[in-house]
Amino acid sequence: MPSPKDIVALLKAQSIQHIRLFDANQALLLALAKTGISVTISVPNDQLLGIGQSNATAANWVNRNVIAHVPATNITSIAVGSDVLTTLANAAPVLVSALKFIQSALVAANLDQKIKVSTPYSSSIIVGSFPPSQANFNRTWNQQVTVPLLKFLQSTGSYFMLNVYPYYDYMQSDGRIPLDYALFRQLPPNKEAVDSNTLLHYTNVFDAVVDAAYFAMSDLNFTNIPIVVTETGWPSKGDSSEPDATVDNANTYNSNLIKHVLNNTGTPKHPGIAVSTYIYELYNEDLRSGPESEKNWGLFYANGEPVYTLHLTGAGTLFANDTTNQTFCVTKSNDDPKMLQAALDWACGPGKVDCSPLLQGQPCYEPNNVVAHAAYAFNAYYQKMAKSAGTCDFKGVATITTTDPSHGSCIFPGRYDH
Repeated sequence: MPSPKDIVALLKAQSIQHIRLFDANQALLLALAKTGISVTISVPNDQLLGIGQSNATAANWVNRNVIAHVPATNITSIAVGSDVLTTLANAAPVLVSALKFIQSALVAANLDQKIKVSTPYSSSIIVGSFPPSQANFNRTWNQQVTVPLLKFLQSTGSYFMLNVYPYYDYMQSDGRIPLDYALFRQLPPNKEAVDSNTLLHYTNVFDAVVDAAYFAMSDLNFTNIPIVVTETGWPSKGDSSEPDATVDNANTYNSNLIKHVLNNTGTPKHPGIAVSTYIYELYNEDLRSGPESEKNWGLFYANGEPVYTLHLTGAGTLFANDTTNQTFCVTKSNDDPKMLQAALDWACGPGKVDCSPLLQGQPCYEPNNVVAHAAYAFNAYYQKMAKSAGTCDFKGVATITTTDPSHGSCIFPGRYDH
């Protein structure tokens, strides 16, 4: 992991205002002080049994991880455990006690109005999520956990935390869910999913899952608890069994998600009520075990380089290092010259790029090597295609950058001259 100082510098550079931590890392909480960034901290699952069985342990946890840091660090919520019912069922009986004990400690410190307590549910706890109007929570847990949890959230003015993964819904659907529907891509009206009970139209999986949670809550007679999506995203790389974990799909999903959330359309069941959402995750985790995709959910590499530059117009400085949102397409370093040459030949031939600036005596001839020439041609193609998704790949040898690659009198297309 980058140092806390570097993490906070990245958050500031990217104008990220809200961050969720999977623990309550002391050094990071100190580094986040006086930044104004809203922080959700978490009780890790391995501490849940202790906190859920002891008011004193919970109070100690709050003293150490909350009271020691506020108000300098802007802690706004506490996620108690994560996906507990699906990953740590033996802690389920003490889950609601853990929330109540943490809440009591906040009340004692007069912080309960500012800091909300909840627990992230996996969307797999919702059964029969299409049509959303017929969804309900897995009944195994209703009396012991879900109903007391919803009562607690309602009485404390907190929100229901939900983890939403259209990538897994799509992967596990045996082809029933179209990729475009998972990626928020425009569907023709006849391809939209319609809930036959409510006649609501669904244009993406994300909205359908969020509405399924709203309907599952109303099935238990809770109708006024808002939802916050505590995790969603798409992996940018996978192994051979995960062909749809690609940079292009990850970029499409997260870019479309951001547009969808920021335009406040809400969901078909609750139009106009924005669903605050956290993208999983900030950094790739190269040491994570499991399939290749597990390592590749990040928006950034650990060195702070973006894995891709989001396709966002009008998002100001988000994920670009200047306000013009300039992006260019260049060669990746250390790539195979043969593959670069083949891609260069394609761009200047079938790709119909004007490669005349690369001829001898022209401004972009020097340096006369395949890496420099390919960078010029890749970028010219990417700009000509209006930077649309998938046009900066060239079989994996190209990458998007926000740094202007122009040099000397060789000006790369796409540069905005101020």
